[in-house]
Amino acid sequence: MHLPQAKLDQVVDRFKMIEARMESATDGTEIVKLSKEHAELKPVVDAVTALLKARASAPELEEMIALNDPELSPLAQEEFQELKTKLPELEHGVALLLAPKDKDENASAILEVRAGTGGDEAAIFAGDLFRMYSRYAASQGWRVEIDSISEGDAGGYKEIIASVTGEGVFGKLKFESGVHRVQRVPATEAGGRIHTSAATVAVLPEAEDVEIEILDKDIRIDTYRASGSGGQHVNKTDSAVRITHMPSGIVVTSSEKSQHMNRAIAMRNLKARLYDQQRTALDTARSDARKSQVGSGDRSERIRTYNYPQGRVSDHRINLTLYNLPQFMEGDMDQMINALINEDQAERLAMLAEELG
Repeated sequence: MHLPQAKLDQVVDRFKMIEARMESATDGTEIVKLSKEHAELKPVVDAVTALLKARASAPELEEMIALNDPELSPLAQEEFQELKTKLPELEHGVALLLAPKDKDENASAILEVRAGTGGDEAAIFAGDLFRMYSRYAASQGWRVEIDSISEGDAGGYKEIIASVTGEGVFGKLKFESGVHRVQRVPATEAGGRIHTSAATVAVLPEAEDVEIEILDKDIRIDTYRASGSGGQHVNKTDSAVRITHMPSGIVVTSSEKSQHMNRAIAMRNLKARLYDQQRTALDTARSDARKSQVGSGDRSERIRTYNYPQGRVSDHRINLTLYNLPQFMEGDMDQMINALINEDQAERLAMLAEELG
């Protein structure tokens, strides 16, 4: 993609304007806002500067080649060939930085995994998925903290909600939202028949630096006794918290031992859900104009199949099948996640090309 000079100049001019305003600004709120935009634009401007420098050197090298100087011309020719290889890479890098991007890319996330159709086997599969994501999170250096849990009768989880904290969590996990289907012989199956079960995954960005207003009159807070697996795990006090947001109908719960902690966790998850509602409404509005292949966030869509007899995992959005299911379920997800990110980047570059005409 050849980026117009006017577009590149626009980015550099905006950066210079921000730097000038930062020198004269006295209001604390404005300084914070300018500093944030400055930090976001700095890598873009650095990439644009490198591209402009490379573009400017091309005519100079061509002039040196045209001189037919026995010493200088061969060197200039060699440098010019290197430049011809380097320029498209620089253009592509700048284009990616300029393409429309998800502002929540670097946010932490709320991960929700729920058993779908398939009874006990669906709950077991939900447990397998949560373990897979926990392993992947560990490989990325992220922290996983369970907020709410409902165990399955034969193992696994009917529902498990966790906070995944770290750099770039949402950017890597956001494509996991949807219906995950498994085909295998369940541990609960005596006849050896292959069953198909499902679990749903939702990944919500944590609402950081976003003003989500929750009025006291709009919520109802209930406390109740959390259920456990018996013995010392039974909660003997009404410490679990359920918050109902009346206008939206959203219900969130947290069942740790501390009621104070549960209120904080439930309110944080409620904010994430309300923020996710806003994002979904925006995504729907955008998809009316352009249907994105990846990342639509439609959680009723079957996105992936895990076939145990054949040892394969298939993502239906990008038609990618990997034959490394055992490793994949241990958290070796990079190949799949990178393929989804690349597809999304291609979509964003296409949107930039349309914008540039």
